Amino acid sequence: MSFFGYKIKDIEEKLHKKEMSASDVVDLSFKRINEIDDQIGAFLTLDEESARAQAKTLDDSTNHEGKLFAIPAGIKDNIVTKGLRTTCASQFLSNFNEPLYNAFAIEKLNDAKAITVGKLNMDEFAMGSTTESSSYQLTRNPWNTDHVPGGSSGGSAAAVAAGQVLFSLGSDTGGSVRQPAAFSGIVGMKPTYGLVSRHGLVAMASSLDQIGPMTYSVEDNARVLEVIAGHDPNDSTSLNAVVPSFTEELAKDIKGLKIAVPEEYLANVSEDVKESVENALKMYELLGATVDKISLPHSKYAAAAYYIISAAEASTALARFDGVRFGVRAEQAENMIEMMKLSRGQGFGDEVKKRIILGTFALSAGNYQTYYEKAQKIRTLIKQEFDTVFNTYDIVIGPTTATTAYKIGEINIDPTTMETADMLTVPVNLAGLPAISLPCGFSDEGLPMGLQIIGKHFDESTVYRAAYAYEQATNHHKKRPELEGENK
Repeated sequence: MSFFGYKIKDIEEKLHKKEMSASDVVDLSFKRINEIDDQIGAFLTLDEESARAQAKTLDDSTNHEGKLFAIPAGIKDNIVTKGLRTTCASQFLSNFNEPLYNAFAIEKLNDAKAITVGKLNMDEFAMGSTTESSSYQLTRNPWNTDHVPGGSSGGSAAAVAAGQVLFSLGSDTGGSVRQPAAFSGIVGMKPTYGLVSRHGLVAMASSLDQIGPMTYSVEDNARVLEVIAGHDPNDSTSLNAVVPSFTEELAKDIKGLKIAVPEEYLANVSEDVKESVENALKMYELLGATVDKISLPHSKYAAAAYYIISAAEASTALARFDGVRFGVRAEQAENMIEMMKLSRGQGFGDEVKKRIILGTFALSAGNYQTYYEKAQKIRTLIKQEFDTVFNTYDIVIGPTTATTAYKIGEINIDPTTMETADMLTVPVNLAGLPAISLPCGFSDEGLPMGLQIIGKHFDESTVYRAAYAYEQATNHHKKRPELEGENK
């Protein structure tokens, strides 16, 4: 037996009937990791001893309540875990072996009695879209190991797609949950900004970052988000409101649902991606929804605005990494200034350095108004466009990515394709909206494609309901990658 074909509720039922123990579930996870992680490279750090001890404690307990009781989870390595190495896939934090606290989302998982089995690879400090900028190892796409799993949450996507864990947590600043979910054939949700606390998430761009769940099914995704969402007094941007039960809303009818499809989102995408999305829209019409083409003209400026804003915030957020207070310190320096320069030069990779330089430039005197302030104005226009659309429509649908997963090392990607890919995901973060990616087909090469569903602020229930209706009407989510080990 492997996790393929099972949902969280299926494992929950087996535990309830005593057909499995918590230790058995954890055994399955580590068995799968040991079988195939040398092919995939999803995990940076494993926590086997602690996971097995926690499973034994749960087995000995008489209280088996908890929405994620004994369910193995992988955590992106920029989410702080008490006593468990957290590196952000950067050499700068290679010695950050025993953090003193858990991120709020991790505390919520612990309260739900989930079991963390390890930390997952990512692009360094979440800066990238292929997971190739990790300073530790390469992560490969389970559907074809010559291709990337996406990024920056590539390890989180690959671990779920390969059946190593039932769910993982990623973070999404400009598409870093949704894009790897699309490339890896799984479900990834970027929640409304403020629904999930950012406390304990190592910041890349604080006004854009959100933690989100990655799973094989929409139902499992909704269950995990129910757990990790909620108010956190340690995060001033956290929503102080009751979190609805997303799972209870899933099976409700979508007849009469009004769907908007931006024309810009279907331009410059590959033919197979466009065809898969158009087929999905036909399915929605068969299910009783209405579909209209609309225009979001400011989308073409989204990528430029995003890179200025995110780089500016990153340059500020990463200023704390100076070799003085924590992280790796250069030893050969003769004075403090030289030590800071050498520590940052040696600790950060090329992609991180590039974005710090870009962000510092955008915030510098003489450039602030020309670049950063203008980018924020564009951000406002993008949000206003979405607000106008949502006055009439319930959801917005389009592709998650412009193509299927890139080949490893394919750095000379067509600039138009890259610009389109960014335009599909970054507007959601700029506007603070919820959006989900779920499988909507496969290319002739057998690589997955993702459908993106965007909703109104704090209307994850409608997003999940639309995603679930499509998932149940199709079979894309039932396919599994061919890997060594047990795939049944």
